[in-house]
Amino acid sequence: MRRNANTSLDTVVTDFILLGLSHPPNLRTLLFLVFFFIYILTQLGNLLILLTVCADPKLHTRPMYILLGVLSFLDMWLSSVIVPRIMLNFTPASKALPFGGCVAQLYFFHFLGSTQCFLYTLMAYDRYLAICRPLHYPVLMSRRLCTILVAGAWVAGSIHGSIQATLTFRLPYCGPNQIDYFICDIPAVLRLAYADTTVNELVTFVDIGVVAASCFMLILLSYASIVHAILKICTADGRRWAFSTCGSHLTNHS
Repeated sequence: MRRNANTSLDTVVTDFILLGLSHPPNLRTLLFLVFFFIYILTQLGNLLILLTVCADPKLHTRPMYILLGVLSFLDMWLSSVIVPRIMLNFTPASKALPFGGCVAQLYFFHFLGSTQCFLYTLMAYDRYLAICRPLHYPVLMSRRLCTILVAGAWVAGSIHGSIQATLTFRLPYCGPNQIDYFICDIPAVLRLAYADTTVNELVTFVDIGVVAASCFMLILLSYASIVHAILKICTADGRRWAFSTCGSHLTNHS
């Protein structure tokens, strides 16, 4: 969006109003219960995975389960960033969100989301090493290296979220303050900016595009190599075992 006007660069909007998902008023209670049920199931499922990984000392040394536990932790927080705000839209409570709250929501949405993408890529690489390089796996994917890679994913995700939040909220917002979306996300917020958003849109497209495309391609390459290696296994039991080791990763993707 481009807006040319003589206005102060100071931000005058103190809060945003999330319009949320459009819905018939008579379905508010039902929709609230549906999202509440989904949210609780998501949290309980992820909590169960976390407790399982933490309770069994044998799983602490296996990179696949370390990554699975971290992914479950991230998913719990990501759903907490999104779903409660959606549920609030189905209640009589105020839909207003403080300016700082909108900044935080956008940052954590992109931070947690991109970190998950990086971890999915690490899981694919881990399965590639386990199936295609089984003899070298303990050296190529040690617990120490896995910890470093996970920390790197968190740092990269934090940088990505910081870039998106900084670029979005450096612009002046002088009104209106109604966001036609259920969370504070970049396209919906930029529509309210009282400035030229061309640079923001370009950087956002490139940044998110690079993250998504690179993760997707690396995952695709990893699994293409895995499938090729599995097809070379002569026995049916061997193939079954190889496919089963990728089950948790494929379940997370679905």
